[in-house]
Amino acid sequence: MVFNVASFITQVAVLLLLLVLVHKPLGFYLARVFEGTKSTRVERLFYRLAGVDRNTEQSWSIYLRSVLVFSAVSILVVFLLQRLQGVLPGSNSLPGVDPWTAMNTAISFATNTNWQVYTPETTMGIFVQMCLLAVQNFLSAAVGIVVVVALIRGIARTRTDRLGNFWVDLARTSFRVLLPMAALAAIVMLIGGVEQNFWSTDVTNQAAGITQTIPGGPVASQEAIKILGTNGGGYFNANSAHPFENPNVFTSLFQVFLILLIPSALPYAYGRMVGDQRQGYTVVGVMGTLWLASTVLMGWAFAGAEGTATAAAGGLGEGFEQRFGAAQSSIFATATTLTSTGAINVAHDSIPPMAGGITMLNMMLGEVAPGGTGSGLYGLLILAIVSVFIAGLMVGRTPEFLGKKIGPREMKLTAMYILVTPVIVLASAGVTVLLPDAVANAPASGPHQFSEVLYAFTSAANNNGSAFAGITTSGPYLSSVIGVAMLLGRFLPMVLVLALAGSLAKQPKIPASSGTVPTHGWLFGSLLLSVTVIMTALSYFPALSLGPLAEGLLK
Repeated sequence: MVFNVASFITQVAVLLLLLVLVHKPLGFYLARVFEGTKSTRVERLFYRLAGVDRNTEQSWSIYLRSVLVFSAVSILVVFLLQRLQGVLPGSNSLPGVDPWTAMNTAISFATNTNWQVYTPETTMGIFVQMCLLAVQNFLSAAVGIVVVVALIRGIARTRTDRLGNFWVDLARTSFRVLLPMAALAAIVMLIGGVEQNFWSTDVTNQAAGITQTIPGGPVASQEAIKILGTNGGGYFNANSAHPFENPNVFTSLFQVFLILLIPSALPYAYGRMVGDQRQGYTVVGVMGTLWLASTVLMGWAFAGAEGTATAAAGGLGEGFEQRFGAAQSSIFATATTLTSTGAINVAHDSIPPMAGGITMLNMMLGEVAPGGTGSGLYGLLILAIVSVFIAGLMVGRTPEFLGKKIGPREMKLTAMYILVTPVIVLASAGVTVLLPDAVANAPASGPHQFSEVLYAFTSAANNNGSAFAGITTSGPYLSSVIGVAMLLGRFLPMVLVLALAGSLAKQPKIPASSGTVPTHGWLFGSLLLSVTVIMTALSYFPALSLGPLAEGLLK
């Protein structure tokens, strides 16, 4: 397969243009949603049914408790109903899901990871797909957004311990943002040829004399929120490489646009909510620079592999969909690993070794370019606080971030946030490769075997969900350990983010002075960009050297 440079440049340019055009209007709308005081009829009904007082705001600890309780109940409900699938309507005559798979899937979808240890079309019926997994795609995406909204309030507010109301923020995000946008996206996908029905289709191959039953289902509606909410779990095992989920280049490019849409617009909402739009422009500038650099590097890695033997054979052939082309596959792979999406339109186990390393590096950056819905922005804001601390040390002043002192408590919370994910990834992968029975689930040999294990835990802890698909993770050990990695990788950072938000909200606002380090503009943006890359290099470079870098040098 030839890497078409002209197609690559054209698609990247179109994406940039579309994202620039919607950045301000969507960001403005998001800010209005979270700054408004009025509620719609549907929201008021939800509050009455849930027993929520929409006028009562919560402290950071109560906000966090609401996040954790809501997510725990979500996991329990999804687990139990999967186990009961055989007696539920819309089961497609499929039995209940086995406990290890049900447990892993429940955690996966509630944490916005969407790691799939099963073949969806032969394991999950329409009821589970539509009423459990698709619903969690909405709710887990909404949880990520409301956490960053709480952090922004903590930065913007002074002398208070209130960060808003989790249940109000959840309702507004679901009813005003995700539902209408997903409905519009589903219509576009239907027009583009994505399937939406409730029955299977019999296809007869007259030359071979056989009839094959192709499973159907409400694919377009699930595909829309899977992509828009940076979730990534596919209705079919082939995910966005399946023609029913992603039939052509238009739908594939549209999916990349949806992946980047909300995360890239949130910085504008951030700037508006803190009262300084320059802050939002600096953040989105860093996000955009990282995305463009990674996309170009991925294109280089794909183009440089033409005519070589990759993980299997055939250069850019095995594992690729001919209808997309290598250029679109490289753009999709970048977007899906720079966010917490995890959807794929090319088998990541088959892409060139250096490209595989870039997909891992994208996740190791913390998925901040632009990252998942909400999680990308709060991850970059944490790195901005680290950058302010470093700048403060350089000029000999107490670090300040938008009028708030960054003292010992704030830096301890920030440092723990930075360390949490690398510790989970490296410790889990290190233990696994020492267990012969566990590492045998990755059937490759040499550096690629280590890459498969490292990728799995990088994906799980960063709540991405994509995989080097050669590894089998449906057994008790890997299902459990990956499940724990997903839980810790999702909720420990949220604990620290909300604790930081509460600490900042209690502070008075300090007027800017001549010694205040500005947190906007190209100079601070360059510092933030450098900190983001260096933090990743220091944490993960040795592990990358043992896996994709070593494999790439051997080719």
